[in-house]
Amino acid sequence: MEPILEVRDLAKDYPGQRALGGISLSIPQGSFFSLLGPSGCGKTTTLRLIAGFEEPTSGEVRIKGQVVNHCKPYERNVSTVFQSYALFPHLSARGNIEFGLKRHGITDSAARVAEVIKLVGLWGKEGRKPAQLSGGERQRVALARSLVLTPDVLLLDEPLAALDPKLRKQMRAELKAMQRRVGITFLLVTHDQEEALSMSDQLAVMNEGRIEQVGTPEDVYFRPCTRFVAGFLGAVNWIDGVGIRPEATRIAREAQNHGAKSFPALVTDSVFLGDCFQVVVRLATGEEAVAQVQHSSDVFQPGESVHICWNPADEILVA
Repeated sequence: MEPILEVRDLAKDYPGQRALGGISLSIPQGSFFSLLGPSGCGKTTTLRLIAGFEEPTSGEVRIKGQVVNHCKPYERNVSTVFQSYALFPHLSARGNIEFGLKRHGITDSAARVAEVIKLVGLWGKEGRKPAQLSGGERQRVALARSLVLTPDVLLLDEPLAALDPKLRKQMRAELKAMQRRVGITFLLVTHDQEEALSMSDQLAVMNEGRIEQVGTPEDVYFRPCTRFVAGFLGAVNWIDGVGIRPEATRIAREAQNHGAKSFPALVTDSVFLGDCFQVVVRLATGEEAVAQVQHSSDVFQPGESVHICWNPADEILVA
Protein backbone atom coordinates (compact mmCIF):
# COMPACT_ATOMS: atom_id res chain seq x y z
CA MET A 1 0.00 0.00 0.00
CA GLU A 2 1.34 3.43 -0.94
CA PRO A 3 1.93 5.67 2.10
CA ILE A 4 -0.36 8.65 2.57
CA LEU A 5 2.59 10.87 3.56
CA GLU A 6 6.30 10.67 2.79
CA VAL A 7 9.25 12.93 3.42
CA ARG A 8 12.39 12.12 1.47
CA ASP A 9 15.80 13.48 2.51
CA LEU A 10 14.04 16.55 3.90
CA ALA A 11 16.40 19.31 5.05
CA LYS A 12 15.88 22.84 6.29
CA ASP A 13 18.58 25.47 6.82
CA TYR A 14 18.23 28.82 8.54
CA PRO A 15 21.00 31.45 8.61
CA GLY A 16 23.84 29.87 10.57
CA GLN A 17 21.82 26.81 11.55
CA ARG A 18 20.73 23.48 10.07
CA ALA A 19 17.38 22.74 11.69
CA LEU A 20 16.70 19.53 9.80
CA GLY A 21 19.40 17.27 8.44
CA GLY A 22 17.89 15.22 5.63
CA ILE A 23 15.24 13.03 7.24
CA SER A 24 13.07 10.40 5.56
CA LEU A 25 9.73 9.01 6.76
CA SER A 26 6.92 6.93 5.33
CA ILE A 27 3.55 7.13 7.12
CA PRO A 28 0.79 4.62 6.30
CA GLN A 29 -2.75 5.72 5.60
CA GLY A 30 -5.07 5.64 8.59
CA SER A 31 -2.27 5.43 11.16
CA PHE A 32 -1.50 7.48 14.27
CA PHE A 33 2.14 8.55 13.93
CA SER A 34 4.15 10.70 16.33
CA LEU A 35 7.31 12.78 16.06
CA LEU A 36 8.86 12.73 19.51
CA GLY A 37 11.88 14.62 20.78
CA PRO A 38 13.21 17.46 22.94
CA SER A 39 12.84 21.15 22.14
CA GLY A 40 14.96 22.15 19.16
CA CYS A 41 15.21 18.63 17.69
CA GLY A 42 13.43 19.56 14.42
CA LYS A 43 10.01 18.01 14.96
CA THR A 44 8.02 21.25 14.66
CA THR A 45 10.11 22.28 11.65
CA THR A 46 9.14 18.97 10.03
CA LEU A 47 5.46 19.63 10.73
CA ARG A 48 5.66 23.16 9.27
CA LEU A 49 7.31 21.84 6.11
CA ILE A 50 4.58 19.21 5.71
CA ALA A 51 1.86 21.81 6.32
CA GLY A 52 3.39 24.18 3.76
CA PHE A 53 4.12 27.02 6.18
CA GLU A 54 7.76 26.84 5.08
CA GLU A 55 9.65 25.43 2.10
CA PRO A 56 12.45 22.89 2.51
CA THR A 57 16.04 23.68 1.60
CA SER A 58 16.19 20.28 -0.09
CA GLY A 59 14.24 17.05 -0.21
CA GLU A 60 10.59 16.30 -0.88
CA VAL A 61 7.24 16.23 0.86
CA ARG A 62 4.83 13.80 -0.84
CA ILE A 63 1.12 13.48 -0.06
CA LYS A 64 -0.64 10.57 -1.76
CA GLY A 65 2.42 10.19 -3.98
CA GLN A 66 2.42 13.79 -5.21
CA VAL A 67 5.29 16.21 -4.47
CA VAL A 68 3.79 19.25 -2.74
CA ASN A 69 6.94 21.27 -1.95
CA HIS A 70 5.75 24.37 -3.74
CA CYS A 71 2.05 24.07 -2.93
CA LYS A 72 0.54 26.64 -0.57
CA PRO A 73 -0.96 25.36 2.71
CA TYR A 74 -4.49 25.71 1.36
CA GLU A 75 -3.50 23.72 -1.75
CA ARG A 76 -2.57 20.66 0.35
CA ASN A 77 -5.31 18.51 1.81
CA VAL A 78 -3.85 18.69 5.30
CA SER A 79 -5.16 20.46 8.37
CA THR A 80 -3.31 21.64 11.49
CA VAL A 81 -4.39 21.79 15.13
CA PHE A 82 -2.12 24.29 16.88
CA GLN A 83 -0.98 24.25 20.49
CA SER A 84 -2.82 27.55 21.11
CA TYR A 85 -5.96 26.22 19.29
CA ALA A 86 -6.17 29.59 17.43
CA LEU A 87 -9.96 29.89 17.84
CA PHE A 88 -11.85 33.03 16.85
CA PRO A 89 -13.13 34.51 20.15
CA HIS A 90 -16.10 36.28 18.52
CA LEU A 91 -17.44 33.10 16.92
CA SER A 92 -19.36 30.31 18.61
CA ALA A 93 -18.02 26.77 18.69
CA ARG A 94 -20.16 26.00 15.64
CA GLY A 95 -18.95 29.16 13.90
CA ASN A 96 -15.33 28.16 14.46
CA ILE A 97 -16.00 24.64 13.18
CA GLU A 98 -17.76 25.96 10.06
CA PHE A 99 -15.13 28.58 9.30
CA GLY A 100 -12.88 26.41 7.12
CA LEU A 101 -15.82 25.00 5.18
CA LYS A 102 -17.13 28.48 4.36
CA ARG A 103 -13.65 29.58 3.32
CA HIS A 104 -13.59 26.66 0.88
CA GLY A 105 -17.00 27.72 -0.44
CA ILE A 106 -18.82 24.74 1.07
CA THR A 107 -22.20 25.95 2.29
CA ASP A 108 -24.33 22.79 2.29
CA SER A 109 -22.60 21.34 5.34
CA ALA A 110 -25.11 21.28 8.20
CA ALA A 111 -25.18 17.48 8.46
CA ARG A 112 -21.39 17.27 8.26
CA VAL A 113 -20.95 19.87 11.01
CA ALA A 114 -23.57 18.19 13.23
CA GLU A 115 -21.80 14.85 12.81
CA VAL A 116 -18.39 16.19 13.84
CA ILE A 117 -19.86 18.13 16.78
CA LYS A 118 -21.34 14.88 18.04
CA LEU A 119 -18.07 13.04 17.34
CA VAL A 120 -16.00 15.37 19.55
CA GLY A 121 -18.59 15.47 22.34
CA LEU A 122 -19.73 19.10 22.00
CA TRP A 123 -23.42 18.45 21.40
CA GLY A 124 -25.41 21.08 23.32
CA LYS A 125 -22.41 23.42 23.64
CA GLU A 126 -21.99 24.40 19.99
CA GLY A 127 -23.52 27.84 20.60
CA ARG A 128 -20.98 28.86 23.24
CA LYS A 129 -18.05 31.21 22.58
CA PRO A 130 -14.50 29.97 23.31
CA ALA A 131 -14.37 31.99 26.56
CA GLN A 132 -17.38 30.01 27.79
CA LEU A 133 -15.70 26.65 27.18
CA SER A 134 -13.17 24.71 29.26
CA GLY A 135 -9.67 24.01 27.98
CA GLY A 136 -10.64 20.51 26.92
CA GLU A 137 -13.74 21.78 25.12
CA ARG A 138 -11.72 24.42 23.26
CA GLN A 139 -9.36 21.68 22.16
CA ARG A 140 -12.33 19.67 20.88
CA VAL A 141 -13.49 22.69 18.85
CA ALA A 142 -10.03 22.98 17.28
CA LEU A 143 -10.09 19.27 16.43
CA ALA A 144 -13.61 19.47 15.01
CA ARG A 145 -12.66 22.47 12.84
CA SER A 146 -9.92 20.34 11.25
CA LEU A 147 -11.80 17.04 11.08
CA VAL A 148 -14.82 18.56 9.34
CA LEU A 149 -12.56 19.30 6.35
CA THR A 150 -11.77 15.56 6.01
CA PRO A 151 -8.05 16.10 5.38
CA ASP A 152 -5.72 13.41 4.11
CA VAL A 153 -3.50 14.09 7.12
CA LEU A 154 -4.31 15.86 10.37
CA LEU A 155 -1.25 17.56 11.89
CA LEU A 156 -1.26 18.02 15.67
CA ASP A 157 1.27 20.46 17.13
CA GLU A 158 1.54 19.71 20.89
CA PRO A 159 -2.29 19.83 21.13
CA LEU A 160 -2.49 18.72 24.78
CA ALA A 161 0.29 20.89 26.20
CA ALA A 162 -2.04 23.55 27.61
CA LEU A 163 -4.21 21.08 29.55
CA ASP A 164 -3.78 20.06 33.18
CA PRO A 165 -2.32 16.55 33.76
CA LYS A 166 -5.61 14.82 34.56
CA LEU A 167 -7.43 16.26 31.55
CA ARG A 168 -4.41 15.55 29.37
CA LYS A 169 -4.66 11.82 30.17
CA GLN A 170 -8.38 11.84 29.45
CA MET A 171 -7.87 13.61 26.13
CA ARG A 172 -5.17 11.14 25.07
CA ALA A 173 -7.68 8.31 25.21
CA GLU A 174 -10.35 10.39 23.47
CA LEU A 175 -7.97 11.53 20.74
CA LYS A 176 -6.85 7.99 19.96
CA ALA A 177 -10.44 6.69 19.93
CA MET A 178 -11.46 9.59 17.67
CA GLN A 179 -8.67 8.78 15.21
CA ARG A 180 -9.81 5.15 15.06
CA ARG A 181 -13.41 6.20 14.35
CA VAL A 182 -12.67 8.69 11.56
CA GLY A 183 -9.78 6.73 9.98
CA ILE A 184 -7.83 9.89 9.12
CA THR A 185 -4.03 9.77 9.37
CA PHE A 186 -2.88 11.71 12.45
CA LEU A 187 0.66 13.09 12.75
CA LEU A 188 1.38 14.25 16.29
CA VAL A 189 4.33 16.42 17.31
CA THR A 190 5.16 16.14 21.01
CA HIS A 191 7.98 16.20 23.56
CA ASP A 192 5.87 14.12 25.99
CA GLN A 193 7.06 10.50 26.01
CA GLU A 194 3.95 9.12 27.70
CA GLU A 195 1.75 10.91 25.19
CA ALA A 196 3.56 9.42 22.20
CA LEU A 197 3.83 5.93 23.69
CA SER A 198 0.16 5.73 24.68
CA MET A 199 -1.38 6.99 21.43
CA SER A 200 0.89 6.06 18.53
CA ASP A 201 0.87 3.13 16.14
CA GLN A 202 4.41 4.17 15.25
CA LEU A 203 6.71 6.97 16.32
CA ALA A 204 9.96 8.58 15.26
CA VAL A 205 12.37 9.76 17.94
CA MET A 206 14.23 12.89 16.80
CA ASN A 207 17.41 14.50 18.06
CA GLU A 208 19.41 17.44 16.71
CA GLY A 209 17.63 17.56 13.36
CA ARG A 210 17.79 13.85 12.60
CA ILE A 211 15.77 10.71 13.25
CA GLU A 212 17.36 8.34 15.75
CA GLN A 213 14.80 5.54 15.51
CA VAL A 214 11.40 4.69 14.01
CA GLY A 215 9.24 1.90 15.32
CA THR A 216 6.25 0.88 17.38
CA PRO A 217 6.07 2.20 20.96
CA GLU A 218 7.10 -1.25 22.21
CA ASP A 219 10.08 -1.35 19.85
CA VAL A 220 11.55 1.99 20.80
CA TYR A 221 10.91 1.53 24.53
CA PHE A 222 12.18 -2.04 24.97
CA ARG A 223 14.65 -2.15 22.05
CA PRO A 224 16.13 1.34 21.67
CA CYS A 225 18.93 1.69 19.12
CA THR A 226 20.89 4.40 20.95
CA ARG A 227 21.47 5.65 24.48
CA PHE A 228 19.65 8.84 23.58
CA VAL A 229 16.48 6.97 22.59
CA ALA A 230 16.69 4.75 25.67
CA GLY A 231 17.07 7.73 28.01
CA PHE A 232 14.53 9.96 26.31
CA LEU A 233 11.80 7.31 26.43
CA GLY A 234 12.19 6.86 30.19
CA ALA A 235 14.61 6.37 33.07
CA VAL A 236 17.39 3.82 32.57
CA ASN A 237 19.94 2.40 34.99
CA TRP A 238 23.28 1.92 33.23
CA ILE A 239 25.15 -0.81 35.10
CA ASP A 240 28.09 -2.88 33.94
CA GLY A 241 27.60 -1.71 30.35
CA VAL A 242 23.91 -2.52 30.02
CA GLY A 243 20.68 -0.62 30.62
CA ILE A 244 17.81 -1.70 32.86
CA ARG A 245 14.52 0.17 33.28
CA PRO A 246 13.63 0.94 36.95
CA GLU A 247 10.45 -1.14 36.68
CA ALA A 248 12.59 -4.17 35.71
CA THR A 249 15.08 -3.56 38.53
CA ARG A 250 14.61 -5.45 41.82
CA ILE A 251 16.06 -4.98 45.30
CA ALA A 252 16.68 -7.77 47.79
CA ARG A 253 18.50 -8.17 51.09
CA GLU A 254 20.29 -11.29 49.85
CA ALA A 255 22.20 -12.01 46.67
CA GLN A 256 19.96 -13.49 43.98
CA ASN A 257 20.69 -16.64 42.00
CA HIS A 258 18.48 -18.54 39.56
CA GLY A 259 19.82 -16.71 36.50
CA ALA A 260 19.40 -13.16 37.80
CA LYS A 261 22.27 -10.70 37.76
CA SER A 262 22.99 -9.35 41.23
CA PHE A 263 25.24 -6.59 42.58
CA PRO A 264 25.74 -5.39 46.18
CA ALA A 265 24.61 -1.81 46.80
CA LEU A 266 23.72 0.73 49.49
CA VAL A 267 20.31 2.42 49.73
CA THR A 268 20.74 6.21 49.56
CA ASP A 269 17.10 7.34 49.27
CA SER A 270 13.52 6.08 49.22
CA VAL A 271 10.67 8.22 47.86
CA PHE A 272 6.94 7.44 48.07
CA LEU A 273 5.29 8.03 44.66
CA GLY A 274 1.74 6.88 45.43
CA ASP A 275 1.62 3.66 43.43
CA CYS A 276 5.14 2.58 44.43
CA PHE A 277 8.35 3.52 46.22
CA GLN A 278 11.31 4.80 44.23
CA VAL A 279 14.43 3.41 45.88
CA VAL A 280 17.82 4.87 44.95
CA VAL A 281 20.98 2.83 45.54
CA ARG A 282 24.70 3.27 45.00
CA LEU A 283 26.87 0.38 43.84
CA ALA A 284 30.43 -0.23 44.98
CA THR A 285 31.59 1.12 41.60
CA GLY A 286 29.92 4.45 42.39
CA GLU A 287 27.13 3.92 39.84
CA GLU A 288 23.62 4.94 40.95
CA ALA A 289 20.49 2.99 40.14
CA VAL A 290 16.76 3.38 40.76
CA ALA A 291 14.23 0.64 41.40
CA GLN A 292 10.44 0.79 41.63
CA VAL A 293 9.31 -1.20 44.66
CA GLN A 294 5.65 -2.10 45.22
CA HIS A 295 3.89 -1.31 48.52
CA SER A 296 3.56 -4.95 49.48
CA SER A 297 7.34 -5.32 49.51
CA ASP A 298 9.61 -4.58 52.45
CA VAL A 299 10.47 -0.95 53.04
CA PHE A 300 14.14 -0.23 52.33
CA GLN A 301 15.76 2.49 54.43
CA PRO A 302 18.68 4.79 53.54
CA GLY A 303 21.96 3.29 54.73
CA GLU A 304 20.75 -0.30 54.36
CA SER A 305 22.95 -2.83 52.52
CA VAL A 306 21.04 -4.58 49.72
CA HIS A 307 21.51 -6.36 46.42
CA ILE A 308 20.22 -4.90 43.16
CA CYS A 309 19.23 -7.49 40.60
CA TRP A 310 17.47 -8.02 37.29
CA ASN A 311 16.62 -10.61 34.68
CA PRO A 312 19.10 -10.62 31.75
CA ALA A 313 16.12 -10.73 29.35
CA ASP A 314 15.22 -7.19 30.51
CA GLU A 315 18.60 -5.71 29.57
CA ILE A 316 18.85 -2.90 27.03
CA LEU A 317 21.86 -3.32 24.75
CA VAL A 318 22.89 -0.39 22.54
CA ALA A 319 25.91 0.32 20.40
